[in-house]
Amino acid sequence: MSETPSTAEIRPAATILLLRDDPAFEVLMVKRHHQIDFASGALVFPGGKSHAGDHDPAWAEHVLGWDDYDGEQRGLRIAAIREVFEEAGILLAKRRDGQPMSGEACPMEVRAAVDAGTTAFIDVVGGLVARLDLSALTVFARWITPPLTPKRFDTWFYAVSAPAEQLAACDGRETVDAEWIAPSEALRLAAAGERKVIFPTRMNLQLLAEASGAEDAVARAAARTLVTVQPQIQSRASGRVLVLPPNAGYGAVEEPLENVM
Repeated sequence: MSETPSTAEIRPAATILLLRDDPAFEVLMVKRHHQIDFASGALVFPGGKSHAGDHDPAWAEHVLGWDDYDGEQRGLRIAAIREVFEEAGILLAKRRDGQPMSGEACPMEVRAAVDAGTTAFIDVVGGLVARLDLSALTVFARWITPPLTPKRFDTWFYAVSAPAEQLAACDGRETVDAEWIAPSEALRLAAAGERKVIFPTRMNLQLLAEASGAEDAVARAAARTLVTVQPQIQSRASGRVLVLPPNAGYGAVEEPLENVM
C-alpha cells in the first residue's frame, strides 16, 4: 500500500451477498481471476462498478420497486443485479406473469455479451419479458476505500435470499470459481491461509456469521442503522492500523495495515 494519499476518483460499486439455507446457511462467493487488477485471486462476493446503463431511465418499465428508491439506489441495485448475472449466472428478477426465473435465463454467451458491453442488460431483461426485483435487495453495508489505495470505490453491499430455481456458475473471465460456503468456513479458510479474503470481505463475513440463517441475516441487515465505513489510518506503538467506526456493527477493529492489502 502506498504511503502517498491517493487522488483516485471514488467510483460507485455494488456487491451482493447471495444467501441460502439449503443444505446449510451459506453465501455465494466467487474467486477473482488472477489476472484481474483488483483483488486478483481473492474470494469475494459477486459485484463490481456501476455503469452508465444501470442508470438509464428506461429501466422504469423493467423493474419492480422503481418508485421505492431514489435515482442513486435504483442504479446501484441494477448494477448489483447485473454483476451477479454476469459473474455467477443468477438473475434476480420475476417474469411479468409473476413466475420465478429459471436457470435458462442466463446462458453463458448472453452473460459474456453483457459483460463485454456488446449487449445491453436492459435488452436482455426486456427480451425475457421479466422485471428486476429491486425490492429483493436489503442494504447490508456501505464501505468507502481508504485514501492510500490506487483504486477507490464507494461500495454498497446488499443481502438477498437466492432464488431456488437457478444455479450459480462462474463466468470464467473475471471469476474462475463459484462456491456456496458457510461464512464461518470462509473465515476459517482465510485464517488458515487456504483462501485469499480481502479486509472488507472478511469483516462482512464476520458480520454475516453472526446470523443463524439467510432470513435472520436479511432481518438483521434491515434492522441495523447504516453507518458508512471509511476506515481511518491511525498510528499505534506496534505500527499503523486501520480503524473502523465503532458504531458500524463490526465491534472494535484495529487491523494492522500490512494485513489489509
